[in-house]
Amino acid sequence: MSKPTYALVTLGCPKNLVDSERMAGLLGLDGYEMVREPEGSDFVVINTCAFIAESRSESHAVIREMLDLKKDGRTRGVIVTGCLPQREKEKLLEMYPGVDQLVGVFGREDIAAAAQRLITGLHEQRTVFRPAPTRALADTQRLRITPRHLAFLKISEGCNRACTFCSIPQMRGKHASKPIEQVVAEAQELVADGAKELIVVAQDTTFYGMDIYGKPRLDDLLRQLESLAGLDWIRLMYFYPMYITDELLDIIAGSRKILPYIDIPLQHIDDDVLRRMRRATTRDKTEALLDRLRARIPQLVLRTTLIAGFPGETEEQFARLLEFVQRRKFERLGAFAYSQEPTTPAGTMPGQLADEVKKARRDQLLAAQQKVTFAWSQAQVGRRMDVILDSPVPGEPRAFVGRTYADAPEVDGAAYVSGENLAAGEIVPCEIVAARGYDLIAVAVGS
Repeated sequence: MSKPTYALVTLGCPKNLVDSERMAGLLGLDGYEMVREPEGSDFVVINTCAFIAESRSESHAVIREMLDLKKDGRTRGVIVTGCLPQREKEKLLEMYPGVDQLVGVFGREDIAAAAQRLITGLHEQRTVFRPAPTRALADTQRLRITPRHLAFLKISEGCNRACTFCSIPQMRGKHASKPIEQVVAEAQELVADGAKELIVVAQDTTFYGMDIYGKPRLDDLLRQLESLAGLDWIRLMYFYPMYITDELLDIIAGSRKILPYIDIPLQHIDDDVLRRMRRATTRDKTEALLDRLRARIPQLVLRTTLIAGFPGETEEQFARLLEFVQRRKFERLGAFAYSQEPTTPAGTMPGQLADEVKKARRDQLLAAQQKVTFAWSQAQVGRRMDVILDSPVPGEPRAFVGRTYADAPEVDGAAYVSGENLAAGEIVPCEIVAARGYDLIAVAVGS
């Protein structure tokens, strides 16, 4: 008898991707086979995102698309998991009666039971919602859907911040760290499975360990990760601009494996806007932190994200943000138009701006940043840099697309490498010979 088959659709952030890989691992252990295409599968698992209106719209669109497949008999069932069901609960079943099972964020460990109910036609229970755990769930035995040489390492779940624009704590609960030994064990499992680059993710990376140990322990965790044989690169994401100690910076600066790349979401620079966002920082503190990071970590690449059009943002406040972007010259930057979330404090604040104003301000930020990033790319020409090769360029037998230390997967640029005897997953020394917008053109040295 052939195994039941399922297709997996993952939306949203890398934390969601880790959840998807864990669910795929559990389904595999229970005898289900993952296939690439939803059409013809026994069922589809949609791991949704519900962070902002745009991500919810995408999740709803995918649900409708998969339900159309089911209606046409091209798949037997649809399971919706993740943040959207966690947020909407049974209202999703009222909207989409054709959905077979709803599985919340923390119900992911029951995914095989939900699949079994679908396959056997047992519809008495159609939902699985679990409370947020006091310790983050283990992410072992994952069936990875990233390239074999890179993996996301989730070190905690949830968030204790009270940012007025953010709905994440409502869906993913309070901050819950994994013990250091658990994270290290998961990292070892990923490295044994071929991962050469680990990307450390959490909702609030610098807060790691506070709930377990009474103080942040990211520095201690990184010391242990650096000692893992077979691991070459460690990339750090989601640094909240607090708890960044001198000890932590010393470890990053002196490491052979921790890349001089930090993703630090700042959101804004105007003091009044930061106060209304409840970011617990000021412009002066932010400027001092950036100076400190640049001074302590050689060749540092900084990535940040900013929100344009927060409620009540004046022209003068936006002008300060724009000047900040132009002056600080972040190597990498993402800007987003503020999304009004009705379940958040900012969603009911006075001074909500028109969509066209928010989008225009976002576009101004991105246009200013484009000049900065293009100039940085051009300045790399002539340098020698290591590149991790992600995949061959279709139709080009001697060319691969990869990334330098300055490029996180999916969100940053790429390096196109030519050379002989190259293979995906290798880290090769290269000479940068040209820059094309956000991307670099390189030749493997000695190939």
